[in-house]
Amino acid sequence: MDGILTALWPVFALLVIGYLARRYDFPGAAFWPPAEKATYFVLFPSLLVSRLSQADLASVQSSLLVTAVLSMLLILSLLVLLIRPLLGVGNAQFTSVYQGSLRFNTYVALAVSAALMPEQGVVLAAVMTAVMIPTLNLLCVLVFAWYGESRPTFKGVLKTLARNPLILACLLGIALNISGIGLPAPVKPVLGLLGGMALPLGLLAVGAALNLRVLKHSGPAVIASSLFKLLICPLIAFALARLFGLTEAASLVMLIFASVPTATAAYILARQLGGDAELMANIITTQTLLSLLSMPLVLMLLA
Repeated sequence: MDGILTALWPVFALLVIGYLARRYDFPGAAFWPPAEKATYFVLFPSLLVSRLSQADLASVQSSLLVTAVLSMLLILSLLVLLIRPLLGVGNAQFTSVYQGSLRFNTYVALAVSAALMPEQGVVLAAVMTAVMIPTLNLLCVLVFAWYGESRPTFKGVLKTLARNPLILACLLGIALNISGIGLPAPVKPVLGLLGGMALPLGLLAVGAALNLRVLKHSGPAVIASSLFKLLICPLIAFALARLFGLTEAASLVMLIFASVPTATAAYILARQLGGDAELMANIITTQTLLSLLSMPLVLMLLA
């Protein structure tokens, strides 16, 4: 218990510091957009390439972990679709509920994994990231195609996935690993330094993006998505980890990904594809705040 709280405290502290920095305009509003862009396009990919290219992928139960993760996303997706008639929301609102119930905040998931298991945790988290990002993007776009105001094309979906820097970084890291090429010696320390900045800056940016003013509009849709993401999803992950016989480390990382709040990038997708962006912002903020309490409890009870 003490170990989990000790590991989670710095992660949540950075979220709070990021929020306070944005709230008091330090170092200025102009700082955060380029900081987020640098993290997304340079720092985070550097971390993924560095860890995946040097990892012992054969020892992390990759195939079982991938199967368990895909099963979790499929089960959760079907459950959210089944309860849609009970929510009493329109199509645009439902797309935000769906995103809020399934997507995950990559920065928080990787930071917690690194905090609890500094070496193996990041590798396992990188493997999960490589599986979950393209799968979730595809599922969310399909939901928007059915329920949203916009109708994304299959070609557009493929183009979006092909340009995602996190997906490309995962593929590059795995390719360098499997091929035996590995990272060139001069590149390794550079990527190590860049990757070391990814999680702290990413967490600060997540905190800075929180908007507490939207909380007054909370309703059944926000409650439903939060229950699915912060309670039902971890329970499904726990059951599947036991069912597939995952190692303790793999089970813990899967549980971490299942219990983190939804992705801040969901807001951008809601705006682009005709979802309810205001509701999405509310869900993101609510889940991030609730996760400060729910994550320690989930990990202490189920890990």
